[in-house]
Amino acid sequence: MREEEKKHPSQNFLKRRWAYPAIYLASAAIIITGILWYQAGNDVNEKAKDYSYDGVPTDNEFNQPAEEVNRSLENFVMPVSSPEDTVIEKQFYDTEASAEEQEAALVVYGNMYYPNQGVDISKDGKEFDVLAAMSGTVTKVQEDSLLGNTIEIEHSKGIVTRYQSVKDFEVAVGDVVDQGQAIAKAGKSLFNEEAGVHVHFEIRKANVAVNPLEYFNKSLATLQEAQLEDKKVSGEQPDAEAAQENAAEDQASEDKATEENGADDAAEEKPEAEQKPKQENADQKDDAADNGSDVKDEE
Repeated sequence: MREEEKKHPSQNFLKRRWAYPAIYLASAAIIITGILWYQAGNDVNEKAKDYSYDGVPTDNEFNQPAEEVNRSLENFVMPVSSPEDTVIEKQFYDTEASAEEQEAALVVYGNMYYPNQGVDISKDGKEFDVLAAMSGTVTKVQEDSLLGNTIEIEHSKGIVTRYQSVKDFEVAVGDVVDQGQAIAKAGKSLFNEEAGVHVHFEIRKANVAVNPLEYFNKSLATLQEAQLEDKKVSGEQPDAEAAQENAAEDQASEDKATEENGADDAAEEKPEAEQKPKQENADQKDDAADNGSDVKDEE
């Protein structure tokens, strides 16, 4: 009997009470371990396939600055905080406008006429902040005694906005400005004194001035696609030194004409002055002759 028990030890193992529970628990543990291992493998694969952008910039040569995208979505706006309170003192000189409108868009300086290359904006004769009409990079900040100082902002290659007759600069060359950011204050200019306190605002493409009123609330792409060959206005604004020289020459001509007129008037008055003493001498001689004849008669 003992020999048979030695030959079949498994039968004795299964007869024990804890045998089946132990087998069940071991099987369950193996199954659970297999399930967990399988799920862990799937998580690793999913992470390997995750293409989501985590915000870290890459060195991709096709990356474009976010600022360029923002500019392309912006529309040109008036360079003031409250356009409804402003007045256009002088309109843009449009080659397709009527003769009357063109005449009203001429600026007179030094006895010469210049077509207005932008619009002159004022606000009840008061100073106001001049704002960037669109985001861009400042490319020019220049003091100008004639035009009243100038700021230029480039928004795309060849497309700029120009702000003249300003003072109290708040930007410098190279600054990147946002749309609506204050860049200066409105001022006065010798070139257009009639406008008083104002800002002269221009929009240019390839150095060709366009009518700003036609592009307010329109995108940069609209101007980029525009054909401007037939709309170029002849006659740029004067250079400060050249305009001052012309004004000085005009003043000298006026002074010379005044002197010549004065000399002519003096020449006309001189004969009358010379004639008057002669007439007085003749009258005295006549009186003396009359007195002499009276004396002879008495004798």
